[in-house]
Amino acid sequence: MYGKNRKLIGARYFNKGYASRLTVPLNSSSETPRDNEGHGSHTLSTAGGNMVPGVSVFGQGFGTAKGGSPKARVASYKVCWPPVNGDECFDADILAAFDAAIHDGVDVLSVSLGGSASNLFNDSVAIGSFHAAKKGIVVVCSAGNSGPNDATASNLAPWYITVGASTMDREFPSYVVLGNNLTFKVCLFFYIRRQYYYMCKFGDIFVFDISLGFG
Repeated sequence: MYGKNRKLIGARYFNKGYASRLTVPLNSSSETPRDNEGHGSHTLSTAGGNMVPGVSVFGQGFGTAKGGSPKARVASYKVCWPPVNGDECFDADILAAFDAAIHDGVDVLSVSLGGSASNLFNDSVAIGSFHAAKKGIVVVCSAGNSGPNDATASNLAPWYITVGASTMDREFPSYVVLGNNLTFKVCLFFYIRRQYYYMCKFGDIFVFDISLGFG
């Protein structure tokens, strides 16, 4: 996102709410809009990433990847930081970012954060997005990562668009043929946060609790 492709035209950070909860002074890593974790870059690319040809999922599903609006210019407003007592994104910073984005004249706001559904008068995303909507800005919010159980969606105010993930019927298998010509269908295998996973199709993900000794 920081390359010279004229895609990223603005980057700001907001940390006063975060700083007020710390017991030690902010360090240099908290005084930058740079994405240290990858979540912001991922979600911003999902919203407005350029067309990138020749991509695949570990050799499966070759094609061109792109964001929802690949010709858009994008700006980043960083409001989330390393956890403090379990909290990462603070209301003061979220509202400050909404104010800045409105002042900057953005056309669309993609908001990939949120918590459990709450009273709209106490929900900083709902309050900030209401002011953005009054200015004619389209606000798109994430439904969260707690599905697919009932009543797990977040960001449910009526003045923005809430978007959730879905599933598809594509599979990403490989086939292993043994010496006796016995064939096995092998699924995509990957490692995230010290857990081993395998997957045949999105929506059906299983966890291995064993160590396979990969070095």
